[in-house]
Amino acid sequence: MKARVKWVENVLFLGESGSGHVVAMDGPPESGGKNLAARPMETLLIGMGGCTAFDVVHILRKGRHEVRDCEVRLEAERADTDPKVFTKIHIHFVVKGQGLTDKAVARAVELSAEKYCSASIMLGKTAAITHDYEIAED
Repeated sequence: MKARVKWVENVLFLGESGSGHVVAMDGPPESGGKNLAARPMETLLIGMGGCTAFDVVHILRKGRHEVRDCEVRLEAERADTDPKVFTKIHIHFVVKGQGLTDKAVARAVELSAEKYCSASIMLGKTAAITHDYEIAED
């Protein structure tokens, strides 16, 4: 896997993935930015959310469960001193579909957390990660 990050101006950077997609990253005005894009650490947290959401939807669909929506809400705390790594991350899943069971959703969340989500397993080396979920019929 490869990526490239190019400085634009001040603290605005453009990241390009190996697959050719571009992500902008910027800082707040007090750090010299213009607040034009997400912060790099925010993109890291978003990436983790995308990774685990991908897993949960994939696992449920593979089990022939009718998933219609999956939203992942993340809250993270960071260390007070440099390096300001994530120290706590809470992941809340809101999964919608027909006939979803607690057992199926709990298993999908557990499998993602413990076996499949590379991002959360990696971040779990510095952060205490907790999960919960809710199921909404639609």
